[in-house]
Amino acid sequence: MSTNREFFYRKLHSLLGVVPLGAFLVVHFLVNYQAVQGPEVYNQAAGMMERLPFLLVLEFGLIYIPIIFHGIYGLYIAFQAKHNTSTYSYFRNWMFRLQRITGVITIIFVAWHIYDTRIQKALGAEVNYDMVANIVASPIALVLYIISIVAASFHLANGLWSFAVTWGITVSPRSQQIATYVTMAIFVVMSYIGIRAILAFV
Repeated sequence: MSTNREFFYRKLHSLLGVVPLGAFLVVHFLVNYQAVQGPEVYNQAAGMMERLPFLLVLEFGLIYIPIIFHGIYGLYIAFQAKHNTSTYSYFRNWMFRLQRITGVITIIFVAWHIYDTRIQKALGAEVNYDMVANIVASPIALVLYIISIVAASFHLANGLWSFAVTWGITVSPRSQQIATYVTMAIFVVMSYIGIRAILAFV
């Protein structure tokens, strides 16, 4: 792969991870969080999303196609990356490794989640509170969902840090340190929202 092409792909990979995928993840978590207020409130929120005009076009244009590129290219990055955490156990080296690990976990989870929800909807199932409750009725599924929620939250938060560096937003060491605190706070908040939401279906 030429240097210029790889530079372009990495920039596109970074951009798609934030817009639209990161934005979608935040919205998805917030919609799911409505389950905390009960099945009826969640069903109203989920129903509103299901009634969006041109939903299929939006899903493919803003979710599925970006996910396919981000996921496939992300796997390429993950498996060709040279980790040096065993030699240099610096914080950023570990963040680099965890970003790749959580990326793999997240892409597997997304495929599973799409099968459990969107594919089932295409086969005639209704996307509602009961659908999600039935999925996480299994303790194993619930644990896997929680692990995946934490992984996706970390991947987005740490990805925001990388995005800011890649796009020249945080250049100085001081700005990158501040970005670390901000993005780790985002990770904690996102994890809380996601876990609190999924536990509301139990």
